[in-house]
Amino acid sequence: MPPIDTMEAKTKTSLPPGPGWAYEPKWDGFRCVAYGGELRLDSRAKKPLLRYFPELIPVLEQLPSDAIVDGEVIVVTDDQLDFFALQQRIHPAESRINKLATETPARLVAFDLIAIDGVDMREHAFSERRARLETLLPTLGEGWSLTPSTTDFETGLAWFNEFEAAGCDGIVAKELAGVYQGGKRAMVKVKHRRSVDVVVGGYRVHKDGDKIGSLLLGLYNDSDELHFIGHCSGFSNHDRTEMLAHFEELRSEESFGSERMPGAQSRWSGGRDISWVPVQPGVVVEISYDQLTGNAFRHATRFERWRPAKNPEMCTMSQLERPTGPGIATVFASA
Repeated sequence: MPPIDTMEAKTKTSLPPGPGWAYEPKWDGFRCVAYGGELRLDSRAKKPLLRYFPELIPVLEQLPSDAIVDGEVIVVTDDQLDFFALQQRIHPAESRINKLATETPARLVAFDLIAIDGVDMREHAFSERRARLETLLPTLGEGWSLTPSTTDFETGLAWFNEFEAAGCDGIVAKELAGVYQGGKRAMVKVKHRRSVDVVVGGYRVHKDGDKIGSLLLGLYNDSDELHFIGHCSGFSNHDRTEMLAHFEELRSEESFGSERMPGAQSRWSGGRDISWVPVQPGVVVEISYDQLTGNAFRHATRFERWRPAKNPEMCTMSQLERPTGPGIATVFASA
């Protein structure tokens, strides 16, 4: 009975070598559990998603009434996964939702089978669940895609690089003999990670009030303006306290340019305090990041080291790597 805990993955720096493993692309979308019969689409956090994606109602109707599929909601634009467009679909206004359902329609990618034909498949090996999923997907119509899966380690490594340009952000490895362990990190994921030198353009104060909460980071664009690109918050309490004293001395009236600045309150901020303090751009740090959405880091970055000898003006947008390669159609064709 819903809701169901999804099986998660722990992050590693390398893929487990075979035999005994299957390797699949890591999709850049919203993890979901799709139900036939009652037509239900739940997020990983067990929240209902279907109201935001009304175009997926006929897609779910294609499922057998007792089928439950683990997968991903994605949006594809210009043959690439488009997480920004997907994120815009979570909107409170029904009129806006219906408009976007036509302009940026979503689709479902299936990568595991939780139940079928009255059988709870979670105690069955992944190899069996995959075989049943491969039998089910061809019976469904448009709107469904089957994720590629291989047991060949070298192919998995090749996919890690080849599929990045399409928007896939890594590879997930699953034990062929493994059961579906809901709520546990029983899979392995390896994600792309790169480093870049950035300029500190501001900070947010920690909720305790006496230390740094996060550093706000920027890169110079073609107009020589500091473009806000993300934040970094992984510091010890001792470092946070010392950093606040240091950056308070660098406070200024402005730092980031008008093209992109740290955001104000929005439906994504959850009511938390996101006020920030600008500082004179001059401090350079090296950070590592996993994904870009447009010209911004998707997630919080990881601090690597201070770069006191680096000229801030050298920290430009040109440092960001844009992978090239086949589009999402090629990924689907590999299934």
